[in-house]
Amino acid sequence: MAYTADDVKRLREATAAGMLDCKKALDEADGDFQKAIDIIRVKGLKGVTKREGRTTSNGLVIAKAEGNLGVMLELNCETDFVAKGDRFQELADELLNHLAQAKIADLAKFLESTLPSGLTVQARIDEGNATLGEKIELRRIAVLDGSPVALYLHRTNPDLPPQVGVLVQMSAPAPEAGKDIAQHIAAFAPQYVNREAIPADAIASERHIAEETARNEGKPDAAIAKIVEGRITGFVKEVSLLEQAFAKDAKKTVQQVLDEAKTAVSAFHRFRVGQ
Repeated sequence: MAYTADDVKRLREATAAGMLDCKKALDEADGDFQKAIDIIRVKGLKGVTKREGRTTSNGLVIAKAEGNLGVMLELNCETDFVAKGDRFQELADELLNHLAQAKIADLAKFLESTLPSGLTVQARIDEGNATLGEKIELRRIAVLDGSPVALYLHRTNPDLPPQVGVLVQMSAPAPEAGKDIAQHIAAFAPQYVNREAIPADAIASERHIAEETARNEGKPDAAIAKIVEGRITGFVKEVSLLEQAFAKDAKKTVQQVLDEAKTAVSAFHRFRVGQ
């Protein structure tokens, strides 16, 4: 069965495979379009294992927040060329919609869950590997449910999809404050909601470093305790959201902004591609 240049073009659009691969598949399939698709998929899936060791340092962060539910995921690929392509972004959107329906916060369990198509999430990603010709990896997911969720997505490059995403769970609706806090988190990257959430071993490690640093600087023994406490206070303000100076008004802490809005933050997630 003969095939035309339009068939090659159509096959490229259907599979995202290269022109030469499409021609070879149509040759092997004797012009049968559906058989050619199957050939490309099989060959692509065989190549997935060859790509396992490659680095996925590009990609996107995608999220949605509606009412009391917020979901977000980071989908990685090898090149920014693939990251800004429609097929990669459609895959991310498909996975996000499933995450919103399934509400599975555990990554391993989510990868094993079944999409409406009948494929597992992992099988769908493997299919993306095959058609896009790059290693595709779902790095992490987040689900916040039960109270209002604010969302912010940031493009670090206008030619690429969002590279930074933030979900913030609020105790009461405060759309403007929620957006402001989400933008603050995107910019200042706090690690914990408040000082109580900071693990004790993290505080102990910082205390040890501060003490050793003070001694190495030749500070007098009588002053070391006060110096250490000052540095611990600085550390807490750096990593705790509520104690950070607010991005839009450094005279206020984030806690003060939330108090004025009559709400509070119970949880947040911040994703940045590759970090």
